[in-house]
Amino acid sequence: MTKNFTQLHKDVCFDKNNKKVIWQPRISCWIDDHISRDGHLPGKYNGMTKPELYRDLGCSARIYEFNDCFVRTDHHDVVRTVEEIGEQQKLYKMKTPIGTISCVMRSNNSNTGRYYEKWWVNNEEELKIQEWADSRATWSFDQKRFEEHSKEWEGLGAPCIFMPRIGIQHLYISSMGFMNTSYALADYPDAVRKYCDALEENQIGLMEVINQSPIDIINYGDNLHDGYLRPDIFEEYVLPVYQTRGKLLHKGGKFTYSHWDGDVKRILSYAKDCELDGIEAVTPVPQGDVTLAEAKEAMGDMFMIDGVAAILFDEIYTEEQLIDQVKECISLFAPHLILGISDEISSTGDIERVRLVGKVVDEYNESISEKA
Repeated sequence: MTKNFTQLHKDVCFDKNNKKVIWQPRISCWIDDHISRDGHLPGKYNGMTKPELYRDLGCSARIYEFNDCFVRTDHHDVVRTVEEIGEQQKLYKMKTPIGTISCVMRSNNSNTGRYYEKWWVNNEEELKIQEWADSRATWSFDQKRFEEHSKEWEGLGAPCIFMPRIGIQHLYISSMGFMNTSYALADYPDAVRKYCDALEENQIGLMEVINQSPIDIINYGDNLHDGYLRPDIFEEYVLPVYQTRGKLLHKGGKFTYSHWDGDVKRILSYAKDCELDGIEAVTPVPQGDVTLAEAKEAMGDMFMIDGVAAILFDEIYTEEQLIDQVKECISLFAPHLILGISDEISSTGDIERVRLVGKVVDEYNESISEKA
């Protein structure tokens, strides 16, 4: 691989790309599932590292490994423990001066995923304990890890990270779950509001560290999905936080985007108001609930990050159907396009189709060069 995807990634994000686009599929699910299930990657890819696989496929990587350059440190009075309590089952505890909360998580043999059997927060008192800990955490930057990742992934893409979820999304996905959070919004909304405000204040401290760092491409890892995120909740708990984040990070010269996947039709109308440069993982039909044309109408000149439905990489769809959507996405969004898979290629997907899309993108970029 001779392409300098690191420079191209930066150039695309900051409008210095001479109208070219970059092919940047996320393939970690395909990799992790095969290794978890089989112990190795299939065929000629057996033994390859992730960077080696990207180089072999001739495509760019969205290098979220840089996330661990930003180190969260708990308050000194917080004590965390982990205990194995059964097969593939672990009990996590967090002790604070005002109380202890815990969760139980279970893993499996087919992939690296885990799921909650017991959530961290199940009532108002436990939410106060979570708030106490999250509001007192501090952030720092690990330059050594940055240099290590830069060397390992050299030439494959610019450094990027995804920030921790905003308050309401953290409650929905990582702390309380949908049911508990829905009841909390109805039964003790003031406590929910107080928690979300406290987490936002803490993340302002993180953004100050980000703005002083050499990483300029910043994702909000919120996994927004309108199946649970009603428009009124979006307006109260998401939009103001995004507007604050955008203003702060843009002052630091950062490129910002958020992860919206699954069904997004009801919330896409807010896209232009969010102080975002783009949106990641908007999933078009035949997998999601919006067409690419509908996404373009809602997003305007914002960047599409991804835009190709993941299921088109499975053999139940033809290569022609995949190529048609790739070309449509390019025609609608280029040059404000970091072409990728919405959300990731699955373990049942044909990895060789990644190479196929790369050829389509190369042909497009070559045609741009010829016109210049």
